[in-house]
Parts: sequence; structure tokens; C-alpha cells
Amino acid sequence: MTLILGISAYYHDSAVALIQDGHPIAAASEERFSRKKHDASFPTLALKACLDHANVRIADIDYVGFYEKPLLKFDRLLETYLAYAPRGYRSFARAMPDWLQTKLHLPREIRKELGGDYRRRIVFCEHHQSHAASAFFPSPFPKAAILTIDGVGEWATTCWGIGSDHRFDLKQEIRFPHSLGLLYSAFTYFCGFRVNSGEYKLMGLAPYGKPRFASLFHEELVTLFDDGSYRLNMDFFDFCHKLRMTGRRLERLLGVPRRLPDTPVREVDMDIAASIQSVTEDIVLRMAGYVHQQTGLDSLCMAGGVALNCVSNGRLLREGPFKHIWVQPAAGDAGGALGIAWSIWHQMLGNHRVPCTQDSQQGSFLGPAIDQQNEIEALLHQGATAKHYTTEKELCSHVANLIANGHVVGWAQGRMEFGPRSLGNRSILGDPRNPEMQTTMNLKIKYRESFRPFAPSVLRERAHDHFQVEPNSDQPYMLFTSFVNPEKRIEQDQSFVGVERVRHPRSDLPAITHLDYSARVQTVDPERHPRYHALITEFYHQTGCPVLINTSFNVRGEPIVQSAADAYRCFMATEMDVLVVGDHVFLKENQPEAMRKTSEHYLSALEPD
Repeated sequence: MTLILGISAYYHDSAVALIQDGHPIAAASEERFSRKKHDASFPTLALKACLDHANVRIADIDYVGFYEKPLLKFDRLLETYLAYAPRGYRSFARAMPDWLQTKLHLPREIRKELGGDYRRRIVFCEHHQSHAASAFFPSPFPKAAILTIDGVGEWATTCWGIGSDHRFDLKQEIRFPHSLGLLYSAFTYFCGFRVNSGEYKLMGLAPYGKPRFASLFHEELVTLFDDGSYRLNMDFFDFCHKLRMTGRRLERLLGVPRRLPDTPVREVDMDIAASIQSVTEDIVLRMAGYVHQQTGLDSLCMAGGVALNCVSNGRLLREGPFKHIWVQPAAGDAGGALGIAWSIWHQMLGNHRVPCTQDSQQGSFLGPAIDQQNEIEALLHQGATAKHYTTEKELCSHVANLIANGHVVGWAQGRMEFGPRSLGNRSILGDPRNPEMQTTMNLKIKYRESFRPFAPSVLRERAHDHFQVEPNSDQPYMLFTSFVNPEKRIEQDQSFVGVERVRHPRSDLPAITHLDYSARVQTVDPERHPRYHALITEFYHQTGCPVLINTSFNVRGEPIVQSAADAYRCFMATEMDVLVVGDHVFLKENQPEAMRKTSEHYLSALEPD
């Protein structure tokens, strides 16, 4: 038995992953335990939780891997600072202490964090190799093309390669500062959202606008070549040498100033979002076409932050040359922890791989499970009240009825998801038929912008009844958008303008249908999601609708909930009506007022994302 620990830390979304004889047994991000969104510190709490879940000790670990090479990254930082000197001194001065104290001494730091119990080898892997491993090794393909796209690792920002059996080989790369991820983040910043967390908002805003700047972006900002490679015009971007992404020159090009955070979204912001989304899709399609031409393969694996752009993925699946696409559910830096662990097992140790046609990542339910007995008992001891259900059928029947009657339900079950999506174990659920539900859940429960769309969870066997997907299409990770079937659509009222358009129904499932009739579909099956499938099935039997709204169980500025206590606090601090933890149902009207005040105090201390 070989136990491998993968670590992603110190830059963004620290995480750990445990792989035993090639099979993932636990993986989790530090933010879920520290309750600090995008926590970049060493994942001490996540490591303890994963070890406890797997019932192993640090002394049992055979190999430790880190998801990138810090010295190579430091080389890039120094060369960049020198190239722009004396500009960029403030950025240089801010970054260097952390590098000199910690990041240049990672073997020492990792051993210290592991408590001195680990005395074996620490393996370092290049950033995009970790991404590639995380994409190919859990995929169902014996051989596939690989495409990784993000902001930047050490030097690489985009890579493509080929995976076969238990090995992969990266063939070509695009290097910093030319980065599709940083280009998208630059416009995230320009439109007033926070970099590394606001990209989802930009993607969600895009359908409200018209891509009227797309041709300008192609002419002035990014040159796209026939082979899918690209170059940015760095005269318009400041991320190499300043503590900001863009400056005055881009404002002059677009004819508007950058939107400041927490100010109203302008129509021009919608058009900018639509334009950069269009350009991003163009680049991804061109790259994929080149990779297909070079490899001749029908299957593609993807990872890196840009692979979380489900709109781009959906278009690639519909219009691109690949018949099959598999995207790592934790496609960002956190997934690098899985990638380095798999890379050690297959690439370094040479262990063969048997592709799993079902799902070798187990629905990405790799986090620790809720300890129902102890965690519920602790809540009840504090004064919470709940009803316990002895059968799953009774529980699902009651909860489905509550949702059908307009209640919003917090749903916390079993093992936590690994990755940025709630996939049915740490979710907030609602009725997608309710035309007011999108606005209600955004403003009164999630405390976020009203324009942001919600995803549908649909019974896999019924997905094609509502969405333009193949019968029994398997899309469990919310990584592709599909369109609502034409017969389900409602013609839009043109009298609404701006974000107010969200209030007009666009289909018979208005709460999950975006302005362009798209939806970020999650198919739910009884193998990966037994209880969640049972709940949606019961809702279908009661209402004739096999779909639920599924959004992450958190509020703006907070990581997705991990424990029953996290779930209860979020439930009490919002206008959520019902909380279901395991077999217990908590009704808001039955909870003590003192618990609400404590939870609201926690909520007020959160930083906006």
C-alpha cells in the first residue's frame, strides 16, 4: 500500500489530497476549515481533517508532493521585476519578504508543518504538469489530448500535450506575461470585481451585454495566431509591475473609467463582459482546433482556472472538434494537490492506470463527512431544535414538499465536495419554477448581485426533456452550459433594461434560465448522488418537475460550509427557511432568537468577495 500526499499552498486556495495506490481517498481546501475565503496558508486544518477521515497518520505517508516549483517561479518574478525596473518597486517590496522568509525554503517549511513526522522525499512538480495530471489521470480516457489554461504558474500560462496509459507529455506552452487567464482577470478588475473570485461574476454578467468591443480587443489587445497561440499588448496591462491589473490607457481605449467596486453595474460593463467572454471563447476554440489537428484524438482533458469557464466549455463541446471533453472539477490551483499526487503515482513510480468509465473522482465528494451524531447533538445542546426522520423516503418527501411550497432549503449531507462547486452535499436548494426565486435567493440569502444566475440540478434520465443535451448525458460537475429546449422558452419582454431583465421569465424554469437561454446543468444520478437523486425524484413525483435550483451553501464573502455548525450559522444569518443536515430538519420558525443574533454577528464580520 502506497500513500501519497499532494499539497497546494502559499499562493491561492491551499489544499491537500491523499491518494492511496492511485485512488483518491480524501481532498479538501483549507478555506473550508479556517473560514477564510481563498486561504493561502499551509493547509494544516485540511490536512488534519483528511488524515482523520482516512484514519492514517503523517508517519504512514510514503511520498509528499508540492504542486509547483518555487525556485522557477521566483526566477520569473525576479526577471519580470528587473525588466520593468525601477517601475514596480512597490510590488517587489511587498512580495519579497514572504519569498525570503517562506517560499524559497519550502522543503524546510513543509517538514516543519508536518511536525517532523515525515522524513522521506518531497517531490516538486511544475505547475502546469500538476494541472495536466489532475485532468488526465482521473479521466475516463485511455488516451487523450490535454489542454491547461490559467493565469500563470512558474512561467507557463497555457500548455497542451498528450496523455496515454499512465503517462503524459506536454508538447508546447505559452509563457508569461501572455496569459488568457490574466487577460480575463484584467477585465474582471476593470469591471469592478475582485480578481481570483470575481471571474464568475464577469461570466454571469456577459449575457446582459453585447460584444461590441470584441473586434477592438482583437485589434488592440490580443493577437491570435492560426495555431491558437496568442500575444497580449502589454501597453494596456499593469499586472507585471503594479499592484493593479489595468490603468489609464485601457480606460482611454474603451472611453470609460474602470468601475469602482460596489458601485452600480453600468451597461458598458455588460458589453465589456460580453466582449471579453467572446474573445476568450474564440481563443479557446482556436487552441482546441490546433491541439486536435496535432493529436488526431477525439478526447480532450482540461484543467487550470480558465477551464472553470463553463460558458466557454459549453461552446467548445458544441462547436469544437473533440467528441468527448473531461474537465477536472477542481480545475484551479487546489486541484494541483490531486495532480502532483497522481503524477508521483503514475509518472514517477510508473504504476499503470486503468481508466474508470464511471467516475474515478467519485463525484468529487472527497472531503470529510459530517459527523451526524456529534455535530447535531452539539447544535441541539446549544438550543437549536430539529425533527429527526428515520427513513430517507419520509425525509425526502417532506423536504420536497417544502421546496414545492416556496421554501429555500439548506442541504448538508455526507462528504464535502472538493472544488469550487456545490454538487448536492453542501447546497442551497429552491424551486426553479418560481419566477421570483432567482432574485430572492441572490438578495436575501446569498447577499450578492441580483444578475447572477443559478444552476439547475436535473435527474440525469430527464435532462434531455428540458435541456439540449444527449439522452442520459453525464455532466455531474456543472462545468458546461447547455441551452434550454426551444419548446420550454418564453419570448423575452424587451421593455426591461439592464440587470432588471433578470425579473422577466425566460422559460418554464425561470430561476435557472439565463438571458441567453443557457443553464449550467448538473446531471444527478443514483450512483454518485443517492440521497440527492432521491430528493429530486420525490420533487418530480410531487410537481412533475425533475429539476432543482442548486447553489453553493454560503453567503457572499464566505467559503462553502463544511460542518453542521457552519451550515446552521449560515441558515440562521440569512432568510433561508429550512436546514437539512443528514436526517434532521431544522425549521427557521422553531429556532431560538439568540441563535440568530450570534449568526448575524458572524455574517457582519465577513469581507465582501
